[in-house]
Amino acid sequence: MKRILIIGGVAAGATAAARARRLDGEADITLLEAGDDVSFANCGLPYFIGGDVKNRSDLILASPETFHDQYRVNVHTATEVSAIDRAAKSVSAVNKKNGKKLTFKYDALILAQGGNPIVPPLPGVDRKNVFQLWTLDDMDKINSFIKENSPRTAVVVGGGFIGLEMVEALAKRGMQVQLVEMAPQIMPLLEAEMAGFLEKELLDYGVTLHLGKGLQAIEKNGVKISDGSILPADMVLLSVGVRPTLKLAQDAGLAIGTAGGLLVDDRLQTSDENIYAAGDMVEIENRVNGRKTRIPLAGPANRQGRIAGENAVGGNKRYKGASGTSVVKLFGAVAGSTGLNLKQARDAGFDADAVVVHKASHTSYYPGSSKVSLMLVFEKESGKILGAQAAGRVGVDKRIDVLATAIAGGLALSDLEELDLAYAPPFNSPNGPVHMAAFAGENHRSGFSPSVLAQNLESFVIENEPLVIDLRDPLSFRKAHLEGSNNLSQNILRENYDQLPKDHPILLISEDGQKGHVSLRMLKAAGFDRVFNLSGGYISLERHARALPFARLGAGLFPVEKKSVEDERSEAAGSEDGSGDAGEVSSEGPLILDVRTWEEFSMGAVPGATSLPLDDLPYKAEDLIGAKDREVIVYCASGARSAYARRVLAQMGFTNVENGGGLHDMMARL
Repeated sequence: MKRILIIGGVAAGATAAARARRLDGEADITLLEAGDDVSFANCGLPYFIGGDVKNRSDLILASPETFHDQYRVNVHTATEVSAIDRAAKSVSAVNKKNGKKLTFKYDALILAQGGNPIVPPLPGVDRKNVFQLWTLDDMDKINSFIKENSPRTAVVVGGGFIGLEMVEALAKRGMQVQLVEMAPQIMPLLEAEMAGFLEKELLDYGVTLHLGKGLQAIEKNGVKISDGSILPADMVLLSVGVRPTLKLAQDAGLAIGTAGGLLVDDRLQTSDENIYAAGDMVEIENRVNGRKTRIPLAGPANRQGRIAGENAVGGNKRYKGASGTSVVKLFGAVAGSTGLNLKQARDAGFDADAVVVHKASHTSYYPGSSKVSLMLVFEKESGKILGAQAAGRVGVDKRIDVLATAIAGGLALSDLEELDLAYAPPFNSPNGPVHMAAFAGENHRSGFSPSVLAQNLESFVIENEPLVIDLRDPLSFRKAHLEGSNNLSQNILRENYDQLPKDHPILLISEDGQKGHVSLRMLKAAGFDRVFNLSGGYISLERHARALPFARLGAGLFPVEKKSVEDERSEAAGSEDGSGDAGEVSSEGPLILDVRTWEEFSMGAVPGATSLPLDDLPYKAEDLIGAKDREVIVYCASGARSAYARRVLAQMGFTNVENGGGLHDMMARL
């Protein structure tokens, strides 16, 4: 009978025990856990504090009793291992509750001790209102403190996964939250424009950001940070990082790798052939660049535990590494990544580039659609996908999962262009975000439509001094724009080729990059060679400037919105069409009708225009317009809906209707 001993539970250890039992019904399997809980959903802890998870018991995945009943695994909780005797194949341990010393023998040992949150050695970190979140016990202490003390202010130190999730959780518990992060942006491995999307969400929900600043001390009534400020804090949550639990392995003489984790091979075997390891304490191979790295995430930990458990009972399963796929939710915003970001790819020796698109999560006419921002990182010569990042409110995880699979399969941009993905209006578009990003990548890589990333904009402008043309409508331009840019519509651009310098670089900025691409091809066809499109348009520019402000370029930011976790927000149903009664419309001069939706109209319209959404046109036009020969000008966002509106009104007998085109065209007439 083979003796399998596992040190550590939760994700890797508990999974290893279950897998070993399924493969070997006779093995003697023992699991030693230093804490009181052997298997719990540690990723769910912030959501219990925030109230999304209602029952504490839902987070307990298995107890020592259920492990024994289901798997005949002997579990010893509150049992801390002090030493490994590799020669004798035994470990020494102590029961933390009664002090009893214990010895356990093994034929195969699995280490799954994970990591521990870093507590910086600073004044005040031991105060009773200072917490970390790593275990159920930590969660209970935080929850009890909130119930008993009703804190009004909180400071979260650290802008990673747990820190951000706790910002949301504490805000949901009614606190005014401030976030301190030493890096210049939250989620440092995200590209700045993706981080900027999340930062805007935090600001919208009233969270104050202190970026590029470090914690100095925790005082009685507040937190002191590196710029000298004192932030009021009834409670403090530290989430500054996790370090692997390695002392036991180091004391036993096991090899530590270059990335700072326990060294294992592709069978998850340590430098001792009888000892395996899995989870946050090990370093593994990044499957994109082949380098050793630490990826302390629950998904890889579970899969590593499964392989370690199989190999410990005689299997020969190989672990292929991980690409670091992750996703985070922050209020209504979601961001995720997989593979390498652009800097990591270049640091790894790849001749890499990237493009960004902002594409509807599913067909825009089906309710609930929202733009997915998607960046693809690829190798220039081959087009091979090296990484991806996404942000949005709907469908972000779906795209990241597709691209994680693409990376695992070694796919290139050309493969993604033809990827056969599921489509129906509630779920996707015929060419969804993944397709559009692949098209943009191939267009850029081939030179058909060269683009400039927001992160490279400043250096591009300094080196090339381009003529910058902003193609957005004047209202959007006035709200936020790049200083020195020229606001021209696509139609005006087309009509004034002779006034553009053919031998001078031209940079096009549109809302999301799509109209910029169309205009670029229009200029190329007219003989302009040095034309570039801002990848992702002003959306990308604004988000990047928010997260990492340019040193020499002036970029306007969109205003912060006021959102509240208490609000049960609903989209405007459009019952208010903004047109008023027929008697409120002037009978003199042309009647300007805005046939966009009421939501679009409320965000800005042509002065003097009346809102009459296209869908309401057949039912309300006669009462609103009156005489059939009344001069009417209809317009929308681009000219497409207004062209249709003109036909509808003509069919209704109105004889003097002009299509004014898009909002940009109408504003140019004023």
